[in-house]
Amino acid sequence: MATPSAGRRGIGPALPLLLPAYLWLTVAIFLPLSAMAFFSFMTDLPLSGKAWSLTVQNYAAFLSSGLYLTLLLSSLRLGLEVTLWCAVIGFPAAYVVAKVLKGRAREAIFLLVILPFWSNGLVRIFSWAMVLREGGILDTALNAVLPFRISIDLMYSYPAVIIGLVHSYVPYMVLTCYLTLQAIDDSLIEAARSLGATRLQTLRRVIVPLAMPGLIAGAVLIFVPVVGSFMEPRILGGRTGTFYGTVIEDQFVAVFNWPLGAALSFILLAVVLLILAAASPVLRRAV
Repeated sequence: MATPSAGRRGIGPALPLLLPAYLWLTVAIFLPLSAMAFFSFMTDLPLSGKAWSLTVQNYAAFLSSGLYLTLLLSSLRLGLEVTLWCAVIGFPAAYVVAKVLKGRAREAIFLLVILPFWSNGLVRIFSWAMVLREGGILDTALNAVLPFRISIDLMYSYPAVIIGLVHSYVPYMVLTCYLTLQAIDDSLIEAARSLGATRLQTLRRVIVPLAMPGLIAGAVLIFVPVVGSFMEPRILGGRTGTFYGTVIEDQFVAVFNWPLGAALSFILLAVVLLILAAASPVLRRAV
């Protein structure tokens, strides 16, 4: 049985390797978060040269205005819908890459999956704007094929926001599911089929339960940033793209009310952490 002194001796040699990572976390994450937490309790920024004091009015503004709560609920709904669509699209794609394709075909499809990571986010969003607008690529292609004329204009709509976000985040679901599916022994699937299970039963009782850790990891990686997203809703949604994340961006960029923006950000962080904490028993059982 290892003694505490032995544990300390084991940690000691690893400290030089751990120190750069923890130093980076402190400088890049904890210090900015601490500064923003302090700003959220201020009446004004000290950089503005105005007198300031500590207050809780920034948090009270969230409770006193029903608009912020409505936008927060809309953002949570957006996060759930995008996560669901990413699972519907990403899991089958990951299964094909992990279990069906072999050799160069797998490498080519895997390259296409990670290709969005190689381009700037704004480039992807404006590319979708060219596709979804009236007279855009989608509209022109459909009118060139169909015998009758139609008008496709999805710009500045809720579906356009969903499409842009799914395109941006579905690779996370594909990658996490691919890792878990790749680890599933093919003999388990063959055994289920040899025992008389249909393809659907094999998927439901063997493949999905074993791949659940990848699904959960992908869902968390997608849900958390989507709830606070602002670029896709702003550009593709227009007036209908006003969500909690766009309001926070306005406070920092347009209104220059950093204390209120910081307070709204920490409220969002608290809500997301509460959701993850409430779902943790289910997540642990699934994993």
